[in-house]
Amino acid sequence: MPSCFLQKMSAAKVKMRQKKMRNQPASVQYSTSSPLNGGDKPTTSKGGDGQSDARTSSERSKSSHHKGGWVRGHHKDGGGYAKEMPKYITAGAFARARAAEVSAMLKAVTKTTGSCHVFGALPKHMRRRAMSHNTKRLPHRLREVANRMREKSLQAGSKKKKEQAKSKSRKARRRHGNLLLAFNRRQRKNVWLETHIWHAKRFHMVKKWGYCLGERPTYKCYRPCYRAMSSHCLLQDLSYYCCIELQGEEHKLLASLSQLTSKEAGPTFAAALCLSGRRQGSVVVYRAGQYPSQPLGPVTFLWRPRTQDSTHRQLWIWAHPTLKQDLLPELQTVCQCCEAVLPPVVPVVTPAEVASTVESEPKPEKTPEAKKMTGTKRKRNHKDDSGPPAKKILGDGTRSPNTPVTWKSSSNGIVINDLTMEMVRYRLIGPQSHSVLAETLEAATDCDEMNKSQPSSLWWPEHCKDESKMNLHQQQADVFHILKGIYSTGELPSGTVLGLTVDDPRLTLPTKKVKALPCVKQAQEVDEEKSRELMLRGVPEHCCQSFLWEQSVRDNVTDNKISEQELNRMKSEVLVPGSRLSPTPLQGRVPILLVHQPGKQVGHEMSSWGAGWDVLLPKGWGMAFWVPLVYRGVRIGGLNMSLKHSQNKGAPHFPHDYPDCPAGVRFQEEQEVELLDKFKRRPPAKRTNYIKHGCLAPFCCPWQQLAEEWELIVREGGEERKEDSRTQSTTEADTEMEEMTSCQDVTMIKPPSRFTVLRNRKSVRLLSGWCRPSTSKGQRPCRVGEVPPLDRSAMRSFLTAHGMSVVWVRLTLLSKGKPELHAIVCVPTAEDLKLLKKERGSSGPQEPPHRDHFKSRIKSRKKSSKKSAATSQSSDKTEGKASDLPSASDPNPTTSEDAISSSSPSSDLVFGLWPDPLPSVSSHCSRVALGWVTQGDFSLSAGCGEALGLVSVSGLLNTLLNQPVEHRGMVLLRNPSSLQYRFAKINIEV
Repeated sequence: MPSCFLQKMSAAKVKMRQKKMRNQPASVQYSTSSPLNGGDKPTTSKGGDGQSDARTSSERSKSSHHKGGWVRGHHKDGGGYAKEMPKYITAGAFARARAAEVSAMLKAVTKTTGSCHVFGALPKHMRRRAMSHNTKRLPHRLREVANRMREKSLQAGSKKKKEQAKSKSRKARRRHGNLLLAFNRRQRKNVWLETHIWHAKRFHMVKKWGYCLGERPTYKCYRPCYRAMSSHCLLQDLSYYCCIELQGEEHKLLASLSQLTSKEAGPTFAAALCLSGRRQGSVVVYRAGQYPSQPLGPVTFLWRPRTQDSTHRQLWIWAHPTLKQDLLPELQTVCQCCEAVLPPVVPVVTPAEVASTVESEPKPEKTPEAKKMTGTKRKRNHKDDSGPPAKKILGDGTRSPNTPVTWKSSSNGIVINDLTMEMVRYRLIGPQSHSVLAETLEAATDCDEMNKSQPSSLWWPEHCKDESKMNLHQQQADVFHILKGIYSTGELPSGTVLGLTVDDPRLTLPTKKVKALPCVKQAQEVDEEKSRELMLRGVPEHCCQSFLWEQSVRDNVTDNKISEQELNRMKSEVLVPGSRLSPTPLQGRVPILLVHQPGKQVGHEMSSWGAGWDVLLPKGWGMAFWVPLVYRGVRIGGLNMSLKHSQNKGAPHFPHDYPDCPAGVRFQEEQEVELLDKFKRRPPAKRTNYIKHGCLAPFCCPWQQLAEEWELIVREGGEERKEDSRTQSTTEADTEMEEMTSCQDVTMIKPPSRFTVLRNRKSVRLLSGWCRPSTSKGQRPCRVGEVPPLDRSAMRSFLTAHGMSVVWVRLTLLSKGKPELHAIVCVPTAEDLKLLKKERGSSGPQEPPHRDHFKSRIKSRKKSSKKSAATSQSSDKTEGKASDLPSASDPNPTTSEDAISSSSPSSDLVFGLWPDPLPSVSSHCSRVALGWVTQGDFSLSAGCGEALGLVSVSGLLNTLLNQPVEHRGMVLLRNPSSLQYRFAKINIEV
């Protein structure tokens, strides 16, 4: 071994010995030459004189160093130890040494080496860590003492900190009772649909509008979902839509609801086909008497068919959850239903209340054995099972039991009921939706004579006793049988309603997933005359009746549903495994409503695309119908598929495409915050500089400013003004800021009026004719009837009524490209149209890059912040003496205040974004802006890029008037993160 290593080892041993002996001073004697007043140089000696002492100590030090330092244990021949007692001692030093030894000994005696003192009685080789948890591992003679000391320590610890109970194991947590309690607790904040667990295992869930909803599947299925909507069936759960029920006299209901609608925007609540109950209607509702301003949003409604000799009617209004908070107060106002009806108090004993009552009762004192087991038991006590079992929450779990859901009017007798989450609504989209329903559902079978003769608490046996009701049920079953012979769902009249009572679909659940297809044999069996009459006239009025309208029947069906456990037990007793139960259980009859959903109703292409059926069920039966539908080979869609469905139909989607509604305004604000946060999460070097791209508002659409600017431009006949503003927009920052402030001053002269979306059908049809409607590619003009020519007088009269309006348009790219959200719709110049005429497939012009005038301000703000931090540090060091003097780095002492003043408005600057207020949004770029895109993507149906958006009516008419006839309706489209313009064709479909 090397000598250096030995020296290091010896030095380490010496340090260890000094550490151990720091409180153990040796017995020393002092040389005769050294003073005896306490002595600073102690030596260990064998002889008498100082020379011999010095020599001995030096020799000993040399020999000890040669041996490698101090060695633990006994030395050979007694080396290293004094053989004689010291001749002299110092009283003070000796007393301090003995005191240190005594204190060290007391400390070692009183120190505990475990959770109890008993372990100190054991040698170290017998001590185990497990003994502190299990005293049975101790020797028998020490167990009793250890148990007493453990109990005493637990009592002392409980006073300081309550002992935490052990969490249940995963197996215990996943038991049905515990799982149900956890699910009920989690439904107190956000409403769960009945298919929530099914979706949570397969979808990305989002919390929106107070619900937990599936946004998109965890697997890739964009194209399969489109194919399902185009050729088979797509299934969605729309139970989050809110249902509001109105009851009262027909004329009073119509008089109240007429204040919310207008005939100019289309059919109202009083439409003849809808009023009879044969069709479902849709309408955009407004605040009372405020048409065409202050819209609330679109709703669908369904009237219950009339009963004989009765004018009392029942109406269901279905609205989006974001619309309900605006619609319900308005309905209460127009119907004068301000008197809330408190729900009856039903004492519901929950397991938590049972536990609290058990805790409040006097309990016997715990035994020591019970006290020992505190917080260590995982299993539930049998006392917890004494209370009633927890029930699954059906409906809205966030609503308090004392919250009123009914309002009535003492003047006109109208009653409003909030039926949100009281029914389940599924939507099937696709041409084979009726085939899926025909294979999944079967008309309810009649009861036998024995069940009819006996009184029953179930609704179906009592229903079977009435012959007229059974005749109606048979007629409804015949109509449902005719549906099996129809080739496509789009062949039926839009909004057709069919009432039906079906058997429990779990009884006919297939063992494997099968794809439901139209049956040729059943189609041949159907009478062609009846099938033709169904496709032309729809379902007869008396067959639209359903017992789902009655609250008592809905509650009876929900309360008496057969559980999965009981149904599986009944299936296991069948002689032939897999065969249907016979007879059908009495609880297995469910009243439903089938409502036809129209597909694409505007334009001349892809007519009836996306048509389907809505299935309305009583609550509690959601999964009983969901799983059988899934087993028929349908695709499942989420919220994003609803948006794509609307986009392919060319219809606005609520609340995305309703910027003039309160719900649309809230959605736009939330979307802006979300996109801005996503933008700020990226580093500045990786962000898109929207200022250089000439995009003023990449995350929102300032519709109000756009409408005001175009109204001002058209009023002044502002061609020269547009050129001036366009040239000024390319000048320096100071002139641009002056222009922005002057433009704001001009716009503030006019009293502000709120913009609206044009929904007047006659005006939209006229505007569509002026745009020369064509196919998606813009090749083939379509005839829409006689349209008056577009001239100055026609435009002036049109803008008199709709000057502050924007109109819904569909944009189709003529070449490559994919429109994105908030893409800019611009007016092409004469040179652009010449380029298009020369090259039909031209990519389009490009926007010249803009100059970022705020980049220097952001840099100066960073420098000023660093400078202020440095000056604050220096002022702290100099104790504020130099705070009144200008800094040496600032060449001009007067610029310090200017820097502070300039940094205050630039504190909200974000790199790459224009700050508020915005300059002119219409004339900021080289091409004048008309509007923005709200939906955009590559359309699988058209085979090219398509976009849906809104443009200013004033700007559109001005553009159409100045364009040549062959290029009328041609615009430019540019994405926010691009400088490339693309040619597109505007279509206003009616």
